[in-house]
Parts: sequence; structure tokens; C-alpha cells
Amino acid sequence: MTGMIGVLAQATQTMHGNIAALGAGLAAIGAGIGIGQIGGKAVEAIARQPEAISKIQTNMIIAAALVEGVALFAVVVAMIG
Repeated sequence: MTGMIGVLAQATQTMHGNIAALGAGLAAIGAGIGIGQIGGKAVEAIARQPEAISKIQTNMIIAAALVEGVALFAVVVAMIG
């Protein structure tokens, strides 16, 4: 009987690892999409108003850092949970 419990426990741990990897991958994909959107919209804004490049660039960098922070938090939560 203990052999069956050990097999089930190992299968549960493997499944947990797979789900955590899936969550971490989704977080990374989401961050990539978010930063791509930020970069694309910043380029559009700079093309429309070249004189505002410093403000746009500053806001873009801050927004990208916030997206990366959330993505890192999501990866950590996926691996812990």
C-alpha cells in the first residue's frame, strides 16, 4: 500500500511542477506582449510628436520596468504556489 501512495505523491509533485512551469511561461509571454505594446505605442507617439521624446521615453522605461516587475512576481508565485 505504501508503494502506491509513494507513486501518487511523485505523480502529484510532477504535475505540480508542470503547472508551475506553465504559469511561469504564461507570465513571460504576457510580459513580452506588454513590453511590445509599450514599445510600439512609444514609437508611434514619438513619430507624432518628436519634440516630446524625453517625456515619452521616460514614461516608456517606467512602464516597462513595472511590467517586468509584475512578470517577475508572477513567475515567483507560479514556482512557489
